[in-house]
Amino acid sequence: MFVGIQRLVLQIPGARSLKDRRHVVRSFKERVQARLRISVAEVGDLERPTCAVIAMAVVSNEASVCDELMAKAASMASTLSDAILADHATEIVPFGHGGSGIRGGIEQVGCSRDVGMFDDEDGDYDEEASGAE
Repeated sequence: MFVGIQRLVLQIPGARSLKDRRHVVRSFKERVQARLRISVAEVGDLERPTCAVIAMAVVSNEASVCDELMAKAASMASTLSDAILADHATEIVPFGHGGSGIRGGIEQVGCSRDVGMFDDEDGDYDEEASGAE
């Protein structure tokens, strides 16, 4: 499993108010979410009308898919008519095969077994949870 994370910094020279900036950001976010189906949020510089920091995230089984989606999102930002892509940074984080690098939470669920059966502390199948004898 891979997680793609990207930060974009947009300069919005025509924005005179926060309302102007929000219009540009909202339009961009909606377009990216609709076309690429990735998570998008405004994360910084919330009080400056002429600047917006946008974060995006995607999860995939392949790093190349994450990279491709992040590149498409950056390309969409670079072609905005009412904003300038001032900076962007991308990182692809691997989490081992099938998410096995993640500890806690969902790691306790045994996907290859019956749904609702949990591993015990030593990583073995928990027969007590399954009702098996």
